[in-house]
Amino acid sequence: MALFQKACSDLARAKQANAGLETCAYLESLVARGYAEVHSQRTNVSRFRPFHWLTRVFPRTFRKHYRAFLLASILTLIGMLVGGILLVVDPHGRQVALAPFSHVASQTPSQRVEQEEKAQNRALDELEHRKKTFSAQLMTNNIRVSFNAMALGLSWGVGTALLLFYNGVILGAVCLDYLLDDQGVFLLGWLLPHGSFEIPAILIAGQAGFVLAHAMIGWGTRDGLRKRLRAVAPAVATLVGGAAVLLLWAGFIEAFFSQYHAPILPYWLKITFGSLELVLLFAFLTLAGRAANQEEDSR
Repeated sequence: MALFQKACSDLARAKQANAGLETCAYLESLVARGYAEVHSQRTNVSRFRPFHWLTRVFPRTFRKHYRAFLLASILTLIGMLVGGILLVVDPHGRQVALAPFSHVASQTPSQRVEQEEKAQNRALDELEHRKKTFSAQLMTNNIRVSFNAMALGLSWGVGTALLLFYNGVILGAVCLDYLLDDQGVFLLGWLLPHGSFEIPAILIAGQAGFVLAHAMIGWGTRDGLRKRLRAVAPAVATLVGGAAVLLLWAGFIEAFFSQYHAPILPYWLKITFGSLELVLLFAFLTLAGRAANQEEDSR
């Protein structure tokens, strides 16, 4: 931009001084090329292409900051392990670990499975209303957790780490509770369809939080805080936006698929569907945008 402005200024002075035709023609060509370049850059910046962003920018950003995603995953896994230990070792561990979900803590997994399967025989309109209301509550909670996981990166990552750990404690306690009660098939059929997108979305939000925390700490750079935050802002926004898209899909599946159990939907169908979702999401995050990136690098 500075060179373009300088060329414009030189052209104006050359014309005022009645410089030679060749000099003016050369400066005019520079100004024309500069104008075209500046105009194209502004057009590219202002134009947002949702499909390009989702299929190329988002997965590339995810892979670029994969270490932050691994950290979020490890903290969640450690939390799951602690949640399982609390459930086994402490007699009151179940009530403590499952306290945020009173509907789960108030009954055993077998009782809930029996209740859910009997509920499938109710009138469909009543069943759909109850399940959509419950799904909306879960989706609201997951969006809140994801946003907090990102925003708490401003606490130099401490808040993000604690939130992911605590979320893992709850998840681990719920999973082990069902497994110990021989309800693993129901658990997979219940969690996999929406959890294959919901849990990665929360982890990606945590990934964004750790990217933000890295900018707050400033490891490996002498840039000021404002410049560091400005540099990571596009990546953080992309990761959070991608997580939001995943949560929207998870909420849709939660409302219209996950909450329907046998005899309406067999468990093998739900488990197969959820497993396929997980494989496709993994392939998307690891492979999408690679070919386009290689083409751009070769130019």
